[in-house]
This record gives sequence, structure tokens and C-alpha cells, in this order.
Amino acid sequence: MWIVLIGFLLRVGFMLAAHTYRPKATDGTFGIGWEMGRIAQSLAEGKGYSSPFQDPTGTTAWEPPAYPFLIAGVFKVFGVYTPLSAIILLTINSAFSALTVLPVFFLALRSFNLKIAKWSAWTWGVFPYAGYWAVKWVWETAITTFLVTVLALITMRLAEGRRKREWALWGALWGVLALTNSSVLSLVPCFGLWVVYQLHRQKKAWFVPAVISGVLFFAMITPWLVRNHRVFGEPVFLRTNLGAELRFGNGPGAMGLWMWYVHPTQNKIEFQRYKEMGELAYVKERKREAMAWIKANPGAFAHATAARMTYFWTNAPWTGWFMDARNVFFFTTSILGFMGLILMWKQRRRAWFVYGAAMLIYPVVYYFVFPHPRYRAPIEPLMAILIVFLISQSSNLQRKHPELRDSEV
Repeated sequence: MWIVLIGFLLRVGFMLAAHTYRPKATDGTFGIGWEMGRIAQSLAEGKGYSSPFQDPTGTTAWEPPAYPFLIAGVFKVFGVYTPLSAIILLTINSAFSALTVLPVFFLALRSFNLKIAKWSAWTWGVFPYAGYWAVKWVWETAITTFLVTVLALITMRLAEGRRKREWALWGALWGVLALTNSSVLSLVPCFGLWVVYQLHRQKKAWFVPAVISGVLFFAMITPWLVRNHRVFGEPVFLRTNLGAELRFGNGPGAMGLWMWYVHPTQNKIEFQRYKEMGELAYVKERKREAMAWIKANPGAFAHATAARMTYFWTNAPWTGWFMDARNVFFFTTSILGFMGLILMWKQRRRAWFVYGAAMLIYPVVYYFVFPHPRYRAPIEPLMAILIVFLISQSSNLQRKHPELRDSEV
């Protein structure tokens, strides 16, 4: 808890000292929460869950509901787009980012040993980049990262044969995560099948607990699915924007990066199309455009996909001495994380598959859409553990700390 407290104070102190709660002048109020902030403004002003862009445009499911409702609650109490609201929201982010220390510690303890668990906890608690998105963006990133790490920990516990109430918690938290950031749901079958396999090997019951978990998951998300069907007149699973995001990464001029100039927030013509067509029709049309380009240009699509895979792990190719240094750090940590995963697999460490799924399966959707350094954040606590483990296995370090040799508990 001391690490949590120190990490929280460091994050909040930096946010206040660097004035990160003030958006760039070019972004205006939109820089506080972006699309989620606009939806939250609509909610706070009594206009319903609507209007993710510049002007009122009607009902939306562009973003999942959990974080916009949190922003709206803060807006109602502390004012819409006020500096105080931004400070409160970034403080909440900082709290979740600091609290991630706890699942990091217990996850590393279960995977390795106490020494590695402490080092991993301190790394996440005080390393500057660990709190970057929490203090930089009013977005769900810190909450998503916390939930993914907690769910990885519970996954390991379930594989030991836990009570049904822990299975229920697992399912409910996946539901909360789905309503926070549905992009992470690719990990559900990976984690779930691993638990079932482990319990099957141990000849322990899994079917009834898994059903309970599934029921709780769907109970969490069903109200939102019903709402979407009611307002759009057809089934919409959690959010609408996947087809549009596919087009923002694929089309004429695609090079593996976000083509910001075709986004409704940046392009007045596209915003007008969105406004006139309605969200669902607009997204379907953007998906049709993207798929038509992919089919007509398979070579260009393959090149853009390879670039996206590279940029996900190396950061976008921005220039300037600061960004160059950041890119080197980003790429280095990616390499070290994969080296730690390979070493974990070679040594057949417990739950290497959980770490592997996070590193190999979770990013796949971004290989086909577009990358952003923020998208790596949900798996960075697991990467931090892998990097600490890798460093702990060096011969020099083991001579100084012989307790690291027996590193599985």
C-alpha cells in the first residue's frame, strides 16, 4: 500500500505541476475526454447518450458507456469542461493507475516469487511512463489497464480451483470491462479456455462455475445491448464504430497510421456526412469503403498491415529529439517484454500462456485498424512483470540475490 500511495502522489503531483489538465489550445474543450467528453456533456445537460462530435447529432454508441457516464457524473458536480472537472477526472485515473500496483504484485508473486513481485510493484508504482496516460488523457485507459491486470490475476486463481463466487466476480468484471473498453474482449476466450484446460487436467469441476461466470457477464452487458437495439432498430454489440475505424486505417494513402484527415472530428465534409446519414448508416458506409479498397489493393493492405504491426510495438514514427527518445524506449520495452515471455515459456513458468495471450492476441485488432501508443497500455503491467523477470535471471544479479534462483511459488 505504501507503493500505491507513493505512486498516486507522484501521478497527481506531476499532473498539477505540469498542468496536464489543461488541453492544448488547438483542441479546446474537445481535448478533455474527446468523443467521450462530448457524450458526457450531452448526458450532463440532459440530452441523453448522444452527440460524440462537435455539434448535436442524435443518439450514439460510438463509445461504450462506462467512462462517459463517469465523466458526466463529474461534470454534473464540478461543471462541464471546467479545469476542476479535468483535475478530478485525471485524479481518478491516477488512483486506478496507482492501484494497479496491487494486482501487479500478486500476479508476479503467483508467477514467480516475492522478490520479483516487489520489484514489479515498485516499477509500476514509480516508473514515470507507467502513469503517463493516467495524467495525460481524460480517457478510460487507466481503468482498462487496472481491470485487465486484475482479471489476469483472477484467471490464475481460478486455474487453482476456486469457489463459484470468484467465478462470478470474474464474469462480472469482464462485463464491466466490456462496457469500458470492448477492444479487450479478445482475451476472454483465451483466458477462459486456459482455465478450463488447467482444471480439466486437475480433474476439477469447471462447467457450472463457467456457466455462472457467463451468465454474470451477459447480465452486465444486456441492458446496454437492449438500449442499442431500441434506439438503432437493429442489434448493435456494445459500440458502432468498428467499420469507421477500419476506414480510418485503410483507404487511399494508407501507410499503417491513423488517417486523421478522414475522421469526422477533423474533416467537415465527413462530419456533415455523419450528421446527415446517421451514425449506423455512416459506419456501414465507411466499412464498405474500407473493404472495397482492401479487396482492390491487397498488396497495399498487406504493406499497411505490416506497418501497423511494427508501429504497435515501436510507436508511431514521430520526429523530434523527445519523440525519438520515446520511440527508442517504447521499442526497447517491447523487445524486453517479448524476451521475458520467451524465457518464461522456455522455463515453462506457471501461466506463461496468460502473458502470451496478452502479448500475441490482444493487439491483433489494431493490426487491421491502426495503432496508437495508448493501445499498448492495457498489457503494459504484464510486460513490466516480464521485463523484471528477464532482468532477474541475469547471472550477475542471481549471484547477488540467490533467492531469485528459485523464482516460482
